[in-house]
Amino acid sequence: MKVALTVWKDRISPLFDSTRRLLVVDFDNRRIVGQHRVIFDSESAAARASTLAALGVDILICGAISDSFVNFIKAHHIDIISFVSGNIDDVIEAYVSGTLGNEKFVMPGCNARHDPAAK
Repeated sequence: MKVALTVWKDRISPLFDSTRRLLVVDFDNRRIVGQHRVIFDSESAAARASTLAALGVDILICGAISDSFVNFIKAHHIDIISFVSGNIDDVIEAYVSGTLGNEKFVMPGCNARHDPAAK
């Protein structure tokens, strides 16, 4: 499974729509088996969704995200965990341990999430 995280410095980028970097992490049974950074400079929702699909991403973890981006990404059968905040390493560890739903990883002021695990 591949999980893409939006990156700004060493944190989750606050807005998917304008992020310029991704960290793509390869997992095998929730164990990290590889990771690499990707320049993510496409601007349109369709192009960003296509790039994620071409990278083989199964799950996107990001901060805030506009509905138009959500729709294109979901059309590529990519699950989204949005409105996430925090240090990249901490977020990865929380994802692996199943604690990403902890309120310390929710962006301030955000109550709703696009989170397939929450359904």
